[in-house]
Amino acid sequence: MKLTNEIKKYLDSSVLCWLATASIHNVPNVSPKEVFTYFDDSNIIVANIASPQTVLNIKENNKVCISFIHVFIQKGYQLKGEAKIITKKDPCFKTMESKLIEITKGEYPFTTITNILVTEVKPIIAPKYVLFPETTEREQIEHAKQTYLQTIKS
Repeated sequence: MKLTNEIKKYLDSSVLCWLATASIHNVPNVSPKEVFTYFDDSNIIVANIASPQTVLNIKENNKVCISFIHVFIQKGYQLKGEAKIITKKDPCFKTMESKLIEITKGEYPFTTITNILVTEVKPIIAPKYVLFPETTEREQIEHAKQTYLQTIKS
């Protein structure tokens, strides 16, 4: 599955993503991730900073789902695929690591990387766009900002 420029745009503008895994016994786990990007047109990479359950689950069951949205526009994507834990011994580790270090500026140490080969893509869109099709992204941004400001004030 090819990662389009649209998907890459939302990856670049998302500050968090959520990586869902399951153990060999199908016990689910969802973990927020802060350091992630696309590696090429088919692969997403995620720094494993504090992810022991994610890493363990992927070693047992490599099927994963990763979701991300632009927090104000409230659009994004859900991607499903097959994950692999990349260690320092893997030939591609240094190249992947350099892309993630651009994001962390070296402030977050990590020794492994989750590489996700994307096999399915599904858009995520806030219900407001569906219920009120005349909603513009600008209106959605303003509404989201107001909501977040109210949350901070309370």
